[in-house]
Amino acid sequence: MQPSPASPDRYLPVTGALLRYRDEGHGPAVLLLHGWTLDLDMWEPQVAELAGSFRLIRLDRRGFGLSSGRASLAADVRDALGLCDRLRLERLACLGMSQGARVALQLCRIAPERFSCVVLDGPPSALVDAASNEGEDVPLAEYRSLLAAGDIETFRRRWASHPLTQLETRSPHSRALLQRMTARYSGADLMQEQPVAEDHWDRAITASLRTPALIVTGEHDLPARIRAADALAAALALGERARIPAARHLPNLDNPSSYNSVLRAFLERHAHSLS
Repeated sequence: MQPSPASPDRYLPVTGALLRYRDEGHGPAVLLLHGWTLDLDMWEPQVAELAGSFRLIRLDRRGFGLSSGRASLAADVRDALGLCDRLRLERLACLGMSQGARVALQLCRIAPERFSCVVLDGPPSALVDAASNEGEDVPLAEYRSLLAAGDIETFRRRWASHPLTQLETRSPHSRALLQRMTARYSGADLMQEQPVAEDHWDRAITASLRTPALIVTGEHDLPARIRAADALAAALALGERARIPAARHLPNLDNPSSYNSVLRAFLERHAHSLS
C-alpha cells in the first residue's frame, strides 16, 4: 500500500503485517502507542501542539486502524523496536495509552538503554496486579458474543456508551475524532484465540526499572484505573503522577491543553536523544 503524495502516512512491512505510521515534527523523538479500538489518529491534538518541539512517531498497532495483521501485544513490542530500527532511532521517549501502556512498559523492560523516559496513560490494573481481571473494566465476553453473531453495530453502540469511551468535553472535533476511530475498529482481535498474557508484573520487577516514568489519568477515569495508576507510580523507582482535570479515560482528547502542558514539561526534562 502506497500513500498519496499529500498523505503523511507511511507503511512499514514487518513479519505478518503492514503497519501504518507517521513521523512528524522536530526534536527529541517520542513514540506514541494508542489504546484498544483506537489508532494513531488519537494523537492529533498532541501532534498539533508539540510537533514544533518533538519528533512524534505514531503507528497503528497491528490489527488496528489501517495496519494489517493479527493483533498481538508481544508482536507490538517487536514492531515498535522494528520501527525504531527503520528510523534509526537509538534513543527516544515512549508514550503508551491504556492497552498501549502495556507495550510501552514492556519496551522499557527489555530495552531500557533505548528509552529515555516513558509516559503511561490510563494503565490497566494488570500492570500492578497479576490477579486482576480486565473483564472488570470491559465486558469482553459480551463483546465477543456480539461479534461472533456478526452484530458489530450493536457492539459499537455498546462500546460507545461504555465509561472508558465517554468524553467530558463537548468539543465537536474531539467527539468526531473518537467516533471516526471506533467506527474504523473491526473487532477482529476479539475473534482471535487469546494467548496467555506475558506482561503481568510483580512489584519487584516494577521497582527494578530505572526509567523516568510519568503515570497519567483523567481525574474522572474509572476508580480501578486511578488505583492502578497510583500503585504503579508508587512502585516505580522514578515514577511521577499526574491527573488531568476535566477528563475521563481519554484525557488527551478531553482536555488537550492541560494534557499537552503536562506532557511537554515531563518530556523537556527527560526526553533526550543520543548525540
